[in-house]
Amino acid sequence: MQRRKFCHGIVATGAVSLLPGCSRDPAEADRHAIAAVTGDGTQTSIETAAVSELAGELEGRVYMSGDDGYDTVKRVWNGMFDHKSPALIAQCRSTTDVVKAVRFARERNLLVAVRGGGHSLPGKSTCDGGLVIDLSPMHATSLDANARTLRVDGGALLGHIDGATHPHNLATTTGIVSHTGAGGFTLGGGYGRTDRSMGLAVDNLLAATMVTANGDVVRASPDADAELYWAIRGGGGNFGVATEFLYRLHDFDPVVYGGTVTFDLTEDLLNRYGELAAELPNEANIEPNISVAADGRRIVVVEVVWAGDKSEGERELRSVTKLAKPLETKLGPFDYGTMQTAADTFLGHGRQYYLKSALLGGMTPDVSKAIVEHMKRDNPPLSWFQHLGGVQLGVAPDAMAYPHRDAMLNLGVMVISDDPSTMEANIESARAFYRDIEPYRVGFYMNLNEDTDARTISNFGANYDRLVAAKDRYDPGNLFRLNANIRPSA
Repeated sequence: MQRRKFCHGIVATGAVSLLPGCSRDPAEADRHAIAAVTGDGTQTSIETAAVSELAGELEGRVYMSGDDGYDTVKRVWNGMFDHKSPALIAQCRSTTDVVKAVRFARERNLLVAVRGGGHSLPGKSTCDGGLVIDLSPMHATSLDANARTLRVDGGALLGHIDGATHPHNLATTTGIVSHTGAGGFTLGGGYGRTDRSMGLAVDNLLAATMVTANGDVVRASPDADAELYWAIRGGGGNFGVATEFLYRLHDFDPVVYGGTVTFDLTEDLLNRYGELAAELPNEANIEPNISVAADGRRIVVVEVVWAGDKSEGERELRSVTKLAKPLETKLGPFDYGTMQTAADTFLGHGRQYYLKSALLGGMTPDVSKAIVEHMKRDNPPLSWFQHLGGVQLGVAPDAMAYPHRDAMLNLGVMVISDDPSTMEANIESARAFYRDIEPYRVGFYMNLNEDTDARTISNFGANYDRLVAAKDRYDPGNLFRLNANIRPSA
């Protein structure tokens, strides 16, 4: 009856061709099927009558290849993966929609990708021939200023969080591109410009609503499903679809002291930076971005943010200008939201991206030398550091799934291009750079890397066996595998 009701509605609008299962002749429609792929890569098909039924039950919409809007909806941020074509995209508007989409996929053993902001660097928020569960319409926020908490839907972007909190002089840690999805950002750890003073996103996650592989709706918090709560804070999307997050908020003046200081790239500068990064108070966040200037010189633009009293920040951060002779200094009070959106265009949708992450215990002369040597080459990759440590050092590595509490820096090696024909050579350049850094890393930020099973296991370290136990409980069939995958034991 649901399918007939749905088909009748689209016939009335003249859109009968949108779903082959909505033929005016039900017998004819049921002879058709949609080619699809299972989780293990086996070819399968989906009956169009079932697709029609799902579409009729959702508050949102189901898209298939050939539908108006399909090519737009299937696009993801990293243009390297725009060629992928899901069999179905279930654009959900509620937790109930997500439950129905998950059960539909589980009953048919379909390959499943979950999309919030679609920012997965290794392309895990889309797939070929599977079902994409698209949360993008679910982006509402609700702030409780008295409790200093923020509730957000699972498809919210980081810009939605900043926009809801900053006008109230409150904040929680968010990343450096406002159109990043909050879901993937949070479940993988969540680095940002305030994580040294406020903690990572996972440190501020108070609770989450999850739809597990069985289609059950579970509230994960310290008081309910505590083991799931432990696992999702750093374990990524392995355990279900997060449809709601509750964050802790902190007092925050959105007019901060900071800016940029630009230097010539030298080994001595990087070594001095490493020393300073280890010494500065928790309010300080100083992050070098290493690139080639328009005139060909290799430069370091050190981004500076002080999340605290501005006069104190001005005093403390004078030390940044003394790392070497600056080429340019731009420091002073500024709107934090401006910095939070400054990279939105440069790191915009549709460009080609490749990135590797290396967590470091600190800067060493060997790391500085490797960076400078690679930057001397023609067309080197971009590289940059995220400044970690601070309050994170006080969290035990087994307090939650995210284990890398001893990391002081995250080095990113990145290629960006608008020309797909250049990417193969550029990626090899980035990999060569990374190979020279890899002996010094203590792990990697799993939101950024596409890596092997062995590296995923080693990256979680002593927490991995506990994560496998959680996977066995909440997703024993590995329905949610397009992530830094934790394989169930069976």
